Amino acid sequence: MMRTLVIVDVQNDFMPDGPLSVPKADEIVPIINDIQKHYDLIVATQDWHPKEHLSFASNHSGKKPFDIIDLFGIEQVLWPDHCVQNTIGSQLHPDLHTDRVEAMIRKGMDPRIDSYSAFFDNGRKKRTGLAGYLRDRGVKEVHFCGLASDICVYHTIMDAVFEGFEATLLEFASRPLDREDLEKKKVEMERPGVRIVGTLSEFYIP
Repeated sequence: MMRTLVIVDVQNDFMPDGPLSVPKADEIVPIINDIQKHYDLIVATQDWHPKEHLSFASNHSGKKPFDIIDLFGIEQVLWPDHCVQNTIGSQLHPDLHTDRVEAMIRKGMDPRIDSYSAFFDNGRKKRTGLAGYLRDRGVKEVHFCGLASDICVYHTIMDAVFEGFEATLLEFASRPLDREDLEKKKVEMERPGVRIVGTLSEFYIP
């Protein structure tokens, strides 16, 4: 079995001092570094937005971060500018070990549509190629961790299930933007059979 870990969006702009900070996001970096030794294949993802991305509140006159709009027929939360291509904020956390990362999936590059999932954009109009890459490597089960567990990690996991992979959320190696929202999302993940590992002591790979 190809033991596979996908590290979602552990980027500077999501750290506690970033413009779209996830509470205690920096705590997961050493945890992710430590568990990498248990995997045969490691993939990482990056939000990689152009500065004119329409998910940014700054690109809509009179709007502010966390307003919700209709963007070409899709409900869109407007975010603070974050993970703009080739900025320090878009880079992976400098302490995250990346020497064993075999593939990097960038998402959110089309300025007209957001992309929470590492498999599809939010309208499921364009694939990132992650599913095909994993299948080509013989992967059947994937463990996911990173930021934020109630948004990009959640959507990535749900699309992994849609694509036919067995999925596990490493909650102890992830952090949510909104803790209450994560509790609701965990219920949604468990319905199709996603395994949720809440603590490091529960962590094991069969």
